[in-house]
Amino acid sequence: MATRGSHLLNADRSFVTGAGLLGRLAAPAFARILDQLHERLREGGIHGSLPDGSTRAIGFHAPGPEPVVTLHSWRALVRLATSGSVGWYKAWARGEWSSPDPVPLFDLFMRNAVSLGEAARAKGPFRLVNWLAHQWRDNAPGQARRNIAAHYDLGNDFYAAWLDPSMSYSSALFRAPDATLEAAQHAKIDAILDRLAIGKDTRLLEIGCGWGSLAIAAAKRGAHVTGLTLSTEQKAWAERRIADEGLADRVTIRLEDYRDHRGSYDALASVEMVEAVGQRWWPAYLDAIAANLRPGGRAALQYISIRPELFDAYAASADFIQTYIFPGGMLLHEPRFRTLAADRGLSWNDPHAFGFDYAETLRLWRANYDAAVEAGRLADFSPAFHDLWRYYLMYCEGGFRGGGIDVAQVTLVKA
Repeated sequence: MATRGSHLLNADRSFVTGAGLLGRLAAPAFARILDQLHERLREGGIHGSLPDGSTRAIGFHAPGPEPVVTLHSWRALVRLATSGSVGWYKAWARGEWSSPDPVPLFDLFMRNAVSLGEAARAKGPFRLVNWLAHQWRDNAPGQARRNIAAHYDLGNDFYAAWLDPSMSYSSALFRAPDATLEAAQHAKIDAILDRLAIGKDTRLLEIGCGWGSLAIAAAKRGAHVTGLTLSTEQKAWAERRIADEGLADRVTIRLEDYRDHRGSYDALASVEMVEAVGQRWWPAYLDAIAANLRPGGRAALQYISIRPELFDAYAASADFIQTYIFPGGMLLHEPRFRTLAADRGLSWNDPHAFGFDYAETLRLWRANYDAAVEAGRLADFSPAFHDLWRYYLMYCEGGFRGGGIDVAQVTLVKA
């Protein structure tokens, strides 16, 4: 369902189609928006069909993605110009633009993000409204639990319908091009545990333990594991899996904020948890890592970062993901985060980036999601909800393919 229907509003139809007085009066403004996009798209281009029936090639100054986009309504450009990615999603949801495959479009926007600048970001009062809404959902204690519940407490059955059997909701690591998603998820977990040299009687803390896959794998290597989560749904699922594996004596799952935990551990793991922390709380997150590790202990993180030159504009407003999917979320500015870690005696070792693996993970998740909907396993959710989640998976896939965001693993060692 990448291509949306053209269920356009009947009101002001002359404005929508570009015909009539309103359309003619607004035409120069729309032409300026398209001219600006044309000038700033340095790589790739858009094969566009416009509401007045004309076509236009936008960009194509150098090789790159070549998405096909049909504008059913000029309102789509208004939303893009004023509300950025939030407005562009609203336009898609209302059938104001469509594409047979939006992923190359999101790839195009991301790889041209620097040259596009403010052209595709919220502006003026729209930026302020988005920013205020994001600040309202800051991950302070208490609000953090509500933010997590908004995403992860959709229900275990929801995620089980389209994740792999390990219930891993983070990037897989494809060590071989023909690896299955499940095999690649196990490879990701093994890579984290190998970084920590997990063995018999290792004391491991996992911040953001999800549905328990890493904790179970570590316990099978002989570790004693404490997992922290703020999701009641995840805790219940993880504890059931742990009991089924006969590992209840080795794994404890706590419904606890990382800022409240106190202990002494040989190792610490945290997989794509820091994106849910928020920039304000990066110091507290790293304080928790340093406080809970014994001297010489190791922490293995898997994290999603955004290109540093894009961060400040990204952080100035809430984008589509922060508005609709992950309230309170914030991708890392890796150099700033690394400096904060060093200030706490945590050295940065052996970073390994694998962003294209995340793009493939997202592609496979979307295929699984579509199959689950087709099979009726997600019948409790509305068509609009399914459209939102498909858009989210496509949006993220395009972001990783465009190189503006990346995923990496790193080992922090406490001095």
